[in-house]
Formats: sequence, C-alpha cells, structure tokens
Amino acid sequence: MERRKFLKGAAIAGTGAALAAPAIAQSGKTMTIVSTWGRDFPGLGISAQRLAERITELSQGELRTEYFAAGERVGAFDSFDEVASGNSQAYIGAEYYWAGKHPAFTYFTAVPFGMTVPEHNAWIKYAGGQELWDKLSAEFGLKAIMAGATGTQAGGWFNKEINSPEDLNGLKMRIPGLAGALMSKLGVSTVSLPGGQIYENLVSGSIDATEWVGPYNDYFMKFYEAAKYYYTAGMHEPGAALCLGTNKAWWDSLSAHEQAIITAACYEEHAAQAEEASANNGAYLARLVDDHGVQTRTFNDDVWDAFGEAAAEVFEETRDHSPMAAEINDDYQAKMREIGGWRAVAEIEYSNQRNRILGIG
Repeated sequence: MERRKFLKGAAIAGTGAALAAPAIAQSGKTMTIVSTWGRDFPGLGISAQRLAERITELSQGELRTEYFAAGERVGAFDSFDEVASGNSQAYIGAEYYWAGKHPAFTYFTAVPFGMTVPEHNAWIKYAGGQELWDKLSAEFGLKAIMAGATGTQAGGWFNKEINSPEDLNGLKMRIPGLAGALMSKLGVSTVSLPGGQIYENLVSGSIDATEWVGPYNDYFMKFYEAAKYYYTAGMHEPGAALCLGTNKAWWDSLSAHEQAIITAACYEEHAAQAEEASANNGAYLARLVDDHGVQTRTFNDDVWDAFGEAAAEVFEETRDHSPMAAEINDDYQAKMREIGGWRAVAEIEYSNQRNRILGIG
C-alpha cells in the first residue's frame, strides 16, 4: 500500500509538471537512456525517470528522450557497455558500479570516509573534479555529469548486532565499490547487486546484510521484513553522487545549447534528489521504528576504527592500480581536506552547537 501511494504521488507530480510545460516539438534528436534502476523504483528510479522527462521538457523537443529501466533494453550492469559502444546515448546510474572497469570511477560516486554532498559538489564544479572525471571517462568513450545525490547514507541493515569488528567476520553483505573492498578486509563476503535484487536475496538469506540509501528510500524496499537492526551512520557513502553518463562521440556532436540543456537538467535533478531525501529521512526513520519495530543502532568506536584502518589499505591499493587512479585519489584526498577543513570550523561546529543547545538528535 505504501509503495503504491509513493509511486502514485510521484506520477501525479510528474503529470502536473507535464501539464504546465510548453508544447513539445515533434522533430529533434532522439536520446536513448538506459538505467541501472527498475521501472518506478522508489527514490532512485523515479528520479531517473524525472530527469529523462525533464531533458525533453527543457529542450522543448529538441532532445526527445527514450527511457529504458533496468532489464527493459539491457541489464542494469550492462548500461556502461551499452553507452560506451554507442548503442544508446546515455545511462543513469552510479559510477562505482564500474569499479571493475577502473577503480577510480568510485571517487565520482562515493568512497569510504569521503566527501559529503556539499564537499563533493564543490570538488566537481569548482576544484578540478569534473576535469579529472572527464579525463577518466574519455578513456572509455564517455562523458558524465552529476545527476543525483542521496546525502549521507545509513550504515545498513543487519540480521544481527555489530558490537565489534569480529562480528563482521563471515557476514554476507551487499555493498559495492571501494566500501566492498574495505568490508572484505574485515572478513565480510561482499556482493554487488542491482537494487531490484536486494530484497529477495535478503529475505532468502542469500545475504545477511545490505546497505542501500537512507530511511526515505529504504522504507519502500521493505528490508525491515528480513533485518531488524538498522545502523544509522555509515562510512561507505557519505555523499553518494549519481550521474548521467553519455557516449562521448554523441555528446561532442551536440550543439553548445543542447549540452547546456542536458547539464541544467542534470544539476537540477542532482539538487532535487538530495533535498527530497533530506526532507523525508527523519519522518521515515520514525515510521520504520514506530510502525515496523526497526531497532536503530550506531557502530561503536572500535568498529569505526577498524573501518578506518581497512580504508587506508584500500586507498593504497587503489593508488597502485595505475597513474590515473593515483592522480584521482591524491587530488580527491587533498581537496577533501581543503574543503572539509573550513566546513569543520564553520558549518559543522555551528551544527553541533545548535543541536546541543536545542536538544536535536
């Protein structure tokens, strides 16, 4: 019932936008988009569909998008090759899914102990991140743009409490990217599953734990039916960014105006998705606890320290992969300290003091 209400509300919102939009021209270029998310998939999938519609709307039909959810044209994890080959013009997904192509792609979604959304935005837009992303993507015939953000993600769903690093040993967990490599160092057997396959694997016992997004998105996934322990702060995706990846030859064939339209639509959805999650996470966390008996937990300092030690090893191994990986890692880490340094003494200090005085959290 809740899932139907969620999807119905999103459909109504989309219909309202369409009614208010100017007439769409029938001529123009076709932009075929494949996605790593399922059709009407809560949160992420709906965001992707919204972006595809917005590109057509903003261009007034100059760019007519054809959107295919995961499995409708190609499988979720086949999206990269589909677009790199030129069979489709774009994919919507998360860059860390392509870690097998090159581990440095993970820095453009999220890495353990990495940047939050405002920090990541600053790096990509104003501190050289986009240029490094373009350099890496070009090696695979791609051009990518930020097109979604989840905010700081929850630590995940577990079928038992994690009171020490040893409690992780032997767990089977869905967790992709460098965070998956980190958890493997702590004895976790990790898998990278598309979002649409997580629930069935958790319910069947094929996995013991999973991370996904946060309370707003997770509520509709019904993970609480299989795992009652919900860890609220995670190290793995502190500010996950999603993206629209385009075939570079196709992108280069567009006019500057067409490129600007796509970029504007992507940045609009990038902000919208993060704001939507921020507006709803608190309320849906309460619903998980009050309506479904979910028990929230936090990782203790011993577990956090183990995460940190494993992360240091993972970053060194990633640097050793290639000069490109080392260049991206080193720039990311340096810019995170510059950007994060000011936030620590300004915004974070303010937030901590405000929350202390007002009793928030």
